[in-house]
Amino acid sequence: MRWLAWAPFGAAALHVFEEFAWPGGFLDWYRIYRPEIANSLTPRFMFWINAIFLAACAGAGQQGFSEYGVAFWLTMASIELGNAGYHVLGTIRTKRYSPGVVTGVLLYVPISLYGYWFFVTRGLASHGTAVLALALGLLYPVWSLWNHRRRAAKAA
Repeated sequence: MRWLAWAPFGAAALHVFEEFAWPGGFLDWYRIYRPEIANSLTPRFMFWINAIFLAACAGAGQQGFSEYGVAFWLTMASIELGNAGYHVLGTIRTKRYSPGVVTGVLLYVPISLYGYWFFVTRGLASHGTAVLALALGLLYPVWSLWNHRRRAAKAA
């Protein structure tokens, strides 16, 4: 089951590839979806936020199935789950393909759901840990939008 520890990292790497390399175009799509924060969506910012996220996912993989590793894994997976929801909602609202929606739906959703089931049913994570990690992860899009609005206002 070592693959499960590293699954969020692998999924995130493929997701970033879909967003920025092939087919790419995520920044342009995001600026259409959220024009009020367009000046906050710089290539530099997107590079660093994705690099930090990939490093965090790698850290969760490295920690493995330790108590803290599982809690970290659940948090990273819930960020991915929320990100998949963001891409699906954005695709519906814009009626345009959101770069990242394919890997979000095909990788982030099943890995997250399976991982939550696996860790909780085997007693590697308590229900409390799972709920807290889920809440933290799903709050990321709220924080992200707040941060982009703050950055956009500052740049205006």
